[in-house]
Parts: sequence; C-alpha cells; structure tokens
Amino acid sequence: MRLTGALLICALILAFTSCRPGRNAVGQQEVAVSTAAGGGEEIPDAEQGFTSQPIPDDVWQRMQGLSWKDNDDISREDLRYLRMLHKDAEGRVHNGEMVCNKAIAEDLLEIFKALYEASYPIERMVLPDEYGAEDEVQMRANNTSCFLYRRISGSAKLSRHALGMAVDINPLYNPYVKQRKDGTLFIQPETAAPYCDRSAEFPYKIVEGDLACRLFAAHGFEWGGAWTSLKDYQHFER
Repeated sequence: MRLTGALLICALILAFTSCRPGRNAVGQQEVAVSTAAGGGEEIPDAEQGFTSQPIPDDVWQRMQGLSWKDNDDISREDLRYLRMLHKDAEGRVHNGEMVCNKAIAEDLLEIFKALYEASYPIERMVLPDEYGAEDEVQMRANNTSCFLYRRISGSAKLSRHALGMAVDINPLYNPYVKQRKDGTLFIQPETAAPYCDRSAEFPYKIVEGDLACRLFAAHGFEWGGAWTSLKDYQHFER
C-alpha cells in the first residue's frame, strides 16, 4: 500500500510538471503562445522570429474575398507574408503575422524587431481576415495590420493599405480623428473616443518622438499623428 501511494504521488508530480507552460529564451520567463494562425505553435527565438516569404497557398486562401479582392492595382506577387514576434503590455510574447508590399517587407522586419527588442507593446498582430476584413472590427480589437484592399473611409480614393504600403499599430488606443464641419468628431474605431485626449495616460499610446515614430521615420514613413487636417495616430505610410 505504501509503495502504491508513493507511485501515485510521483505520477501526479510528473503530470503537473509536463503541463506547465513553456519558457522563452529571453529572461527565462513563461510566455503565452499566440493563437493568431491556429495556435499551439512554438514561439521561435528572436533570431528566427522575423521572416518574410511570398504569400503561402494556405494564407492566400484565407485572404480570398476578404483582405484580397480581384483588382488591377496589386498582385499576389507584389505581396509578402511576414511572421514577427511582439510583446503585449504585460510582456507576453506573441508570434504575429502580417501581409505587406514586398517593397517595405525588409523595412518592417527591421522596425518590428527593434520594437520587440525594446519591449515596445503591441497587443495583437493577425491578418484582417480574422475579423472578416472589417476594418472597424479589427480596430476595435486593437489589431496591428498592414494590407487590406479597400478605399479610404468616406472616399473613392484607394487607401495605402490597399497597396500594402501602410501599417496601423494598436489602432484602438491610437484612433483616426477628423473634425466635421459641424464641429463634431468623426472617430475610428467608434469605441476609441476615450483615447482622443492625447494628454491622458493609457497603454499602447503612440506619441510624437517615441520609438515607433523614430523607427518608421528612419525608414521613410509618414506618421498620421503629425498630419494637420486630421489625425491618424495609428497610421504609418510610405
């Protein structure tokens, strides 16, 4: 009986330790695995965590009729699929994904690797297709993204996102804000009104001169937060 009890205790200990979360290579802290692309995958180390490739077939299928629509402006060959590590405000590591124009793919890898190494917080980074390619929906979810074939809201003009040449970072906390003729504000996402006051303190806020602004500027991008006719605090474009 004593032997059977001891064996049972050992079995319980082994079961508990084998179910504990994995540890990352940075600081040996436990990390959460991103569920962006199906979940359950291992987080690569920093040297292997920033990659670019032509759009894989499975990703291309996910995009059909959503972020991708048949058009004469850009082709599949013009785009690249990126995997990039990022940390949220709690320091948890995620394996993000993004589609962008091949012309800026290497720039984005360098920028986001520097942001990751500095623990610059990015809450979520999955393809817009996870939200039905509805920009308002993904912005409310605070999703960082790049390519989405669409027009500028309220305009017939093609967005730079439609060409994969613009990135929106932490959009819920860094909204698009434009004053209407009647003095009211047009805000996107609609739930971001509390974050229009840029003097307030809150997580994920992009401010002039911060690391994201400096890195994107060094790679030739404009920041929408510096525009005068409107403010698009989430937006970097080239």
